[in-house]
Amino acid sequence: MINFFRKLIRPQYETLNVLEIDAAKLIANYHYLQSLQPGAAIIPVLKSNAYGHGLKEVCQILNRVKPELVAVDSYPEAQIVYKYFRGRVLIIGEMPLAAYDYCKLERSEFVVYNEATLQHLSRYGKRVKIHLFFNSGMNREGIKDMTAFLLKNMEYLQKVEVSGFCSHLASADAESALNQIQENKFMSALDVLRTAGFQPRYIHLGNSAACLTMKSDALTAYRPGLAFYGYSPFAAERLEAEPLQPALDAYSHLVSLQELEVAETVSYNETYTSIQATTIGVIPFGYFEGLDRRLSSRAEFLVRSAAGDFRAQIAGRICMNLTCLVIGNRPVAVGNIVQIISSDKNQPNSVLNLSRLCDTIPYEFLVKLQPNIRRAIINL
Repeated sequence: MINFFRKLIRPQYETLNVLEIDAAKLIANYHYLQSLQPGAAIIPVLKSNAYGHGLKEVCQILNRVKPELVAVDSYPEAQIVYKYFRGRVLIIGEMPLAAYDYCKLERSEFVVYNEATLQHLSRYGKRVKIHLFFNSGMNREGIKDMTAFLLKNMEYLQKVEVSGFCSHLASADAESALNQIQENKFMSALDVLRTAGFQPRYIHLGNSAACLTMKSDALTAYRPGLAFYGYSPFAAERLEAEPLQPALDAYSHLVSLQELEVAETVSYNETYTSIQATTIGVIPFGYFEGLDRRLSSRAEFLVRSAAGDFRAQIAGRICMNLTCLVIGNRPVAVGNIVQIISSDKNQPNSVLNLSRLCDTIPYEFLVKLQPNIRRAIINL
């Protein structure tokens, strides 16, 4: 009985780091992408912990808009979707054959890249819905000769439901002749599939970039990843991407204040030396949490204090779980909030601008945000 009451009065654990996920922005992005492709199903891609946003949290948000399918990479991710999303899940990654036996067939569809997977899944009969993946030119995986594949595997294909036909564009985010080559090959293979008697419901070739720019009555579904989370997949500015709204902000708190005299160093390898007396503020967010070490002594974060907000540059090397900031002589206190990532595209600490400092892409920056950081849904 005592333990029961202890559980009732136990205070909620407060974390020093939190990622805020704005549900209203994700929902707005979904509706915007749907408006660009009104005749097609929008299949949000939730692999890699929903691009760092939190798979559980994004599933809960998507229940508000009820997409027909969401896409994940593998069975471990599908388990979370089964629990938190009320719709169906498309597993797009290749898995050990035994992993398929654990999936909930009534809630799953599977992208099939090879005959071994097809043969394994055919044991379950028409309960299994598959999307055949055609290698249209990216040459990572998939069926390269559709006619030969059908001739060899017709027995197995007739035992399952061919619910989809798909491929992946290698350069949809750029002007490339390969895009048209891939589309032509894809459509030709689709004709072969249909001639053989299969009529897939979901025909999807397009990722985020294609969803924003592609116009094709033949495509009945799109798989936006980065664009769903509010980021442009294009290197240059494009009008189609302007309405997208980044939905993630990252916050930490100052946990230590250190006073430096002139010529003192801070953090590893003496890469920062104070040129005047200054205060160093420390946040418990380092490269383990997902803060790229290439931001050391370069990026600026927003510190909130009673005297007003200001930007503080990273001092020296980013550490495994800590990062030091140059506070100067501004009045701050342990516990002050520090905004690490801003959802405002124009701010220096936006994902786009931080990625540019690292000479990387927003995809990589986002997926490195550790799953153990607390995600908090706002505006749901």
